[in-house]
Amino acid sequence: MGKMTEITVWTRGVVMDKEARDVANAFAEAAKMEGKFVQSFDNYEDLPDRVGVTTRKYARISDEEIEMKYLYTNAHPDVVVVVEPTIVKGINILKGMPEGGLLLINTNRPIDYMLQFIPNADILGCVATIDADGISGIRTVDFSGSEGGVDTAGIGAGVAAPILGALARVTGLAKKENLAKIVSDVAAMERGYNEVKLEKFRRSRVEYSWGS
Repeated sequence: MGKMTEITVWTRGVVMDKEARDVANAFAEAAKMEGKFVQSFDNYEDLPDRVGVTTRKYARISDEEIEMKYLYTNAHPDVVVVVEPTIVKGINILKGMPEGGLLLINTNRPIDYMLQFIPNADILGCVATIDADGISGIRTVDFSGSEGGVDTAGIGAGVAAPILGALARVTGLAKKENLAKIVSDVAAMERGYNEVKLEKFRRSRVEYSWGS
């Protein structure tokens, strides 16, 4: 099997569940437009969602067909996205991450401030932050797109849009032009792409598109 990138998205049940689902689904769909093989799904261990309880969504992107068809968790995430910033406190969000991984957090706090809550941050290749709440300010609560249903609320109408732009910028795994064909709030996605902050510590497992 070729190079596969595992992306795990942490969120809060119900109140920000759709935002994380949009991040995983839209990013995978944008990568698929570029000829990549993709998967995106919920973590069934977290379901049913409860208000405020931490839940996860997953995406996988590969340059060859993905053989892991029946594994519904990412055991070794190369990229971790945190949709709600307080999740970094007291939860091992980097569990299983190989050395050199990428962490992207939705926050307006400085990177150094966020790192103090992550005891195993020394394995990271880089950390990125984006103030998605400040850019969008919209948190969409909707269950229509869960479990394979049709999303009637529109994908990327809330804070997911700037997070997706930031993720495209720092990973290079999907082009913002393709994301623009998917997300509802293209302007917020563009701002996320342009306003993301990145700090590198070592060579990353993920190819940076920074500066492109």
